[in-house]
Formats: sequence, C-alpha cells, structure tokens
Amino acid sequence: MPVYYRKRANLGAGAHLNISKTGVSVSQRVGRVTFNSRGRVSVRILPGLSLRLR
Repeated sequence: MPVYYRKRANLGAGAHLNISKTGVSVSQRVGRVTFNSRGRVSVRILPGLSLRLR
C-alpha cells in the first residue's frame, strides 16, 4: 500500500503553497478553476467533485 504525504499552506487571496513527497508547487484559485505551477488545471463542478485536466 503506497504512502502519500501532502501539506498545504495558505498564502492568501486564493493562493496556496503545496508540499508533497514529489516536490513543491504553488496553486492559484480563480472562481471555480484552480491553476497549479506544475501545469495542472482543476475545475470544481460541485462541492467535493472536480475535474482535473492535464
């Protein structure tokens, strides 16, 4: 069974610093869309349900 590690720190104004086993990234939320510094985009469809692109 794999073990995952993730920590998220709030930077304010919808921005977060994400720390995981594979590295560090920054994410910025604009409305229902979240952009990640690694090129990942997530769209929030409903609370608890999102679509991850790229």
